[in-house]
Amino acid sequence: MDISKTIAELKKRPDFTDRVGMMLIHNGTVRNWSRQDGRKVIGLETEVDHAKIEALRQQYLQSPGIYEIVIEARSGKFTPGDDLLFIIVAGDLREHIKPVLAELLDRVKAEAIRKREVCAA
Repeated sequence: MDISKTIAELKKRPDFTDRVGMMLIHNGTVRNWSRQDGRKVIGLETEVDHAKIEALRQQYLQSPGIYEIVIEARSGKFTPGDDLLFIIVAGDLREHIKPVLAELLDRVKAEAIRKREVCAA
């Protein structure tokens, strides 16, 4: 995802300025260390359930103050530094947007993405 391009496209919508006062963005990347035990990660394999992600997106779009949610999750084989997950939440006030991004991110990671780290020997 090109974050700047996606934001520019959202801003072109005729009702954007009436409904949006904030956008929060998550850009998840591959770490070169394992969260579990700190071992060196040389690769990551992911499988994404895109239908589940869309269902979660639709659910959170119904939250108060939320204007739009854009999610891109990537399946495949990746190396440290590669982009894996983008989430943009746009809405009226930070009190509405911050909890939606936090909860949505946790649910996407827990319910819609499977991953396997490949660690150095």
